[in-house]
Amino acid sequence: MTRPHSVAVLIRDGVLPMELGLVHQLFGSARSPQGARLYELTTCALTPGRIRTDADFPVYAEHGPEAVAAADTVIVPASHEEDESLTPGGLPPTLAKTLKSATGAGARIASICTGAFVLAAAGLLDGRRATTHWLSTDLFARTFPGVSVDPDVLYVDEGAVLTSAGEAAGIDLCLHMIRRDHGAAVAAEVARRTVVPPHREGGQAQYIRRPVAEPRVTSTSRAREWAQTRLSEPLTLAEMAEQESMSVRTFSRRFREETGLTPMQWLTQRRVDRARELLEETDRTVDRIAAEAGFGTGASLRQHFQAGLGVSPGAYRITFRGTSGGTSRGTRG
Repeated sequence: MTRPHSVAVLIRDGVLPMELGLVHQLFGSARSPQGARLYELTTCALTPGRIRTDADFPVYAEHGPEAVAAADTVIVPASHEEDESLTPGGLPPTLAKTLKSATGAGARIASICTGAFVLAAAGLLDGRRATTHWLSTDLFARTFPGVSVDPDVLYVDEGAVLTSAGEAAGIDLCLHMIRRDHGAAVAAEVARRTVVPPHREGGQAQYIRRPVAEPRVTSTSRAREWAQTRLSEPLTLAEMAEQESMSVRTFSRRFREETGLTPMQWLTQRRVDRARELLEETDRTVDRIAAEAGFGTGASLRQHFQAGLGVSPGAYRITFRGTSGGTSRGTRG
């Protein structure tokens, strides 16, 4: 039997209880079809013991840096006490060494909210794309010019290093990692148990407070809902814009403001998601799945799968069909 994927949650004084709790809730809910836990979680700190939160109660971290060294995935929640004061190379030496050693050993590192400042200060985001809470993106970009900051999206997956926006976006990121490790069916079941959507539409740009004098931004959600039910059809940008009675130019601008993606990028992602579900849940051929997901041909589906997931549809089906993720690609070795 494959051992559970180990997740170390590295907390610091000022940790947000919601962020700590959501990691345990989501990864802790992931089960195999036989009911076995797919993740083993450990809460740790550089110095084990009592850790302050930003609420009126502390938490206790029983484990120290050794838990990070043994983990397949390390998650760094935010600490509003210190994150935004961090600068390049400004981490406590022990923390920087702990994170760099983990990545050097092949661990996946993820941050929630302003935890991205920690990853950037450790040099783990240099030359990479990343995000953080929209209130902090300007400061983040000024402090770490070597990082390509995307202020619009809910999370960014750079392979070995992942970052998310505000606290609730940590839910999106955790579900994404579960989906990456164990497939769409497992992630969807975790979402159902937690009563959250398996994939939240839009980016964090939709939550930014805009000046009162600015005209109200019309949502593009109706077009997304319309397209979601017609993925097998050869949809065009003009057709999507028509659903909102907008010009293509206005629709494209509004769409990116809300989702962080172009309409065609969003459409490709939804089609890949649909193809994943069909590969996991049916015996249909790759060509038929390609048609039902809107890719037209098996060759097109293979191209998009390789570009987006790094595997072929056939390899994805072998990994996730029936076992719902018997092999975790996020596990070292």
